Amino acid sequence: MLAAGLLLLAGAATVLPGSAARALDNGVARTPPMGWNSWNTFGCNISETLIRQMADAMVSSGMRDAGYQYVVVDDCWFNPNRDGSGNLQGDPTRFPSGMKALGDYLHGKGLKFGIYQGPLDKTCAQYFNSYPGATGSLGHEAQDARQFAAWGVDYLKYDWCSPTGTITEQVTTFAKMRDALAATGRPIVYSINPNSVHAKTGPQRNWGDVANLWRTTEDISDAWDTGQTNGYPMGVKNIVDVTVPLAGYARPGQFNDPDMMEVGRGGMTDTEQRSHFALWAMLASPLIAGNDLRSMSAATQSILKNPRLIAINQDTLGLQSTPISYDGTRRVLAKRLANGDVTVALFNQGGSATTVSTSAAAIGKSGSSFTLQDAGSGATTTTTGTISASVPAHGTVVYRVSGGTSTPATTTTVVSAASGRCLDVPNGATANGTQPVIWDCNGGTNQRWTTSGASVQALGKCLDAPSGATAGAKVQLWDCTGGTNQQWTFAADGTVRGTASGLCLDVDHNLTANGTVVLLWTCNAAANQRWSRV
Repeated sequence: MLAAGLLLLAGAATVLPGSAARALDNGVARTPPMGWNSWNTFGCNISETLIRQMADAMVSSGMRDAGYQYVVVDDCWFNPNRDGSGNLQGDPTRFPSGMKALGDYLHGKGLKFGIYQGPLDKTCAQYFNSYPGATGSLGHEAQDARQFAAWGVDYLKYDWCSPTGTITEQVTTFAKMRDALAATGRPIVYSINPNSVHAKTGPQRNWGDVANLWRTTEDISDAWDTGQTNGYPMGVKNIVDVTVPLAGYARPGQFNDPDMMEVGRGGMTDTEQRSHFALWAMLASPLIAGNDLRSMSAATQSILKNPRLIAINQDTLGLQSTPISYDGTRRVLAKRLANGDVTVALFNQGGSATTVSTSAAAIGKSGSSFTLQDAGSGATTTTTGTISASVPAHGTVVYRVSGGTSTPATTTTVVSAASGRCLDVPNGATANGTQPVIWDCNGGTNQRWTTSGASVQALGKCLDAPSGATAGAKVQLWDCTGGTNQQWTFAADGTVRGTASGLCLDVDHNLTANGTVVLLWTCNAAANQRWSRV
């Protein structure tokens, strides 16, 4: 533990505790799962009858045919006591037919069966004394995984509900159930929440070696903005702020999870709910509804079943949108699709209407004529390159941009010729002003740099030269603004030159040790200014 701590302090951001865990590749969740979960609306007030009614409504409303598959029974489904052999049991009053019978019913409807459990001794409801017993999976991982498989479970939500445990202990404990599920031979989506009543560890590492889905924040609430950076309760806008920088973690089989949706629950305006769904689609988030499916309004159904936004979410590349620009109010995100189209979200986080704009070039498109399809209305327009809309307060306009030629983003390591070490974000920090260093190359996400057009990004932030930078100024990570101080040219001589400053990325004083800072200096093509992309 001391060695790991020293490495972290020195800047080896990717040598996080648990990073040696083997990668999860269980063949499921190749696109973000879609479904419904009981918790947001019903909490512990669930029963066999309720879940069957929700399944029926999912079918009759057309949600199943729109792509929603998983019906997830959250906390409080179980008998507070295990049986004489230590097996989990359904609550005999709430689920008198048993959990296998429920799974069979769901499967008979063409749906999939999801269930909830916790990795410690208690589930969340038990931890907060709102449900009796202590029937978490601690010490029963293999037994519970076999039980879930026997019941026909297709999705496990596994919720850490304790203030105890280091991130190393979390990784180890979550991995036990990962391996237990794999041993059953049944394909089961594994969704974890590392955040409940705990340090907010969700955004602190790429959990793709442990789970298919991992919560990035504390629990969502039916509100737009609760003012929380990452604490209970979270509003939609607050969750977006935390999740946008984590784009590099998402890929088929592993996705950031900003929590279940609050669409149709009444706490937000129609504009906010439409933004909520559009942003979840762009963020490659699981689309897990949390409303009462039996009484959906036409407006709610139109949001949840929007075929254009669902197609964006379910694109086979499995990419999360990356930031293009953000000025504190107007945020632009872009998501590349498998057919070469690029979707762009123009998001107004402010309290009054404003124009949000970008360009085809900024989102990786070249050419002189493009078609924009409004993912909300389906209407199409053409443009020579400008992408712009008047966006209401808390609104999001999403365009699918086709035509021209796509310039795919490339993600590589950036290696210093002088030392052979990689450009590294210390400790995986995403705070504005973080200064990169060089560190032994290890393939971690904090050493993966995405070049899209002239921007260079890591961990959802852009490589940035401070305004008015002169030789010796630090290069830094900053929210992407689209400015020339965030534009770079990889020259044939190996230098990386800033457009605004005219200065080059330079390893301080020609040093080669781990942790040496990278700054801006007059371009001279010396070995400490030459870089290769690998």
